[in-house]
Amino acid sequence: MKKSVLYFYFFVVIHNLTFSQKTGNKIYTPKKNLYSPVLFVDKLQVPWGFTFLPDGSILITEKKGELILFKNDKKQKIGNIPEVYVRGQGGLLDVELHPNYKENGWIYMSFASPKGKEKGGHTAILRAKLKDTSLIEKEVLYKALPNTTKGQHFGSRIVFDSDNYLYFSIGERGARDINPQNIKRDGGKIYRLHDDGRIPKDNPFIGIDSAKTAIYSYGHRNPQGLAIHPKTGGIWNNEHGPKGGDEINIIKKGANYGWPMVTYGVNYSGSTITDKTEMQGTEQPIHYWVPSIAPSGMAFVTSDKYPEWKGNLLVGSLKFQYLERLVLKDNKVIYREKLIPNLGRVRAVKQAPDGFIYVAIEGKGIYKLIPNTKK
Repeated sequence: MKKSVLYFYFFVVIHNLTFSQKTGNKIYTPKKNLYSPVLFVDKLQVPWGFTFLPDGSILITEKKGELILFKNDKKQKIGNIPEVYVRGQGGLLDVELHPNYKENGWIYMSFASPKGKEKGGHTAILRAKLKDTSLIEKEVLYKALPNTTKGQHFGSRIVFDSDNYLYFSIGERGARDINPQNIKRDGGKIYRLHDDGRIPKDNPFIGIDSAKTAIYSYGHRNPQGLAIHPKTGGIWNNEHGPKGGDEINIIKKGANYGWPMVTYGVNYSGSTITDKTEMQGTEQPIHYWVPSIAPSGMAFVTSDKYPEWKGNLLVGSLKFQYLERLVLKDNKVIYREKLIPNLGRVRAVKQAPDGFIYVAIEGKGIYKLIPNTKK
């Protein structure tokens, strides 16, 4: 092994030990299980995203290209969904309701779309309304270009802020040296739109020649978690690093999050991507994971049903198959805990309007976390 590679490994190990001492990077198993998972929706393959309708029913995306309505304990496939490009990590991805859904009926979805001149697909954002068991009034609000037949890094999560701005993430589509640092190309970005698809006039790259003006931040790898901080209203994300270096970031307007110029990870082969973990002009994550947990989905706990967890952040782990609870202080992780281990790959997590936390697990379904009778 070359000296430079050995040096980099030594640097990562020492840095990570220091980081662990500062932030509580060790993960613990709780001594008592205060809450238990109960299967709520069964027989789902890859439930990528889900959201709750006002009547208590659930809209669920299956990555293979199915939108499912779960109502009165029955699953019904929704018709007239968009054409989905299913390849690798691509398919039908997230689903979210407009904050004023009761008044306007808009549903938003992210998905891998084949539309475009090139073969393959890229991430798109669509809004539509639900009538009976079919989508109507479909509108594609954004379609990333160019298409590629690569199967990795589509993103993609959706959130709305308190001003009804629509934020969504798109991964860098396996083109790390081309897309994430180039604001004239889609991929490796978090985007902001008005709810009808218009680009806000104060987006950070308005007026720059050939820039993708929907971009809100850049330098991302593959963001699969977005959440609104319940107190600050800030946009938080999690994203996949390579081998090591998964991150949690607080998203700032126009900011560069560094990929691939800086990272706490290495190539899957073990070779060096860069010896830099920070650089002037790039943002540092508030937390990173070494080794990678492969994070997907995230939610803040605000419900009184989980008093011991209030203010904590929940993140799913695909790789290690658990739900992670992160305790925060001053935007730093000070404690990590492993919840519901060994059920399967945790794809999504949400706190529902009823106050309970629901967790989507691949190959199983959606679980509801309920208090144990004996604590």
